[in-house]
Amino acid sequence: MALQDDLTAVQRCVDDLVRTVGKLEQQVGEGSQGGLAGIDVRRVRSDADHLRESVALLRAASPDPGGAPQKRPDMVTIPDTPYDSSLWTDSDDEGLGARDRHAP
Repeated sequence: MALQDDLTAVQRCVDDLVRTVGKLEQQVGEGSQGGLAGIDVRRVRSDADHLRESVALLRAASPDPGGAPQKRPDMVTIPDTPYDSSLWTDSDDEGLGARDRHAP
């Protein structure tokens, strides 16, 4: 359960960061600084949004809170033997057209 606790703590911190960046955006927008500072705040806003998305991905990929890890799909073995050529009888060669024609 420690992983879920850590992810929750990170989520809270990122939420606090996003709120604080919002306040900072308002202060920079109202102040006389504008210009370059405004661009810097937008970059920080973008970074904070990326952090929020990354934490959401981590939470989605983490095991269930019940402790059971998510089941991965079974592996499919693909043999090294050549495919049956009858599978491709009506197909076109990509970039070359039909089998009876040749590339320029």
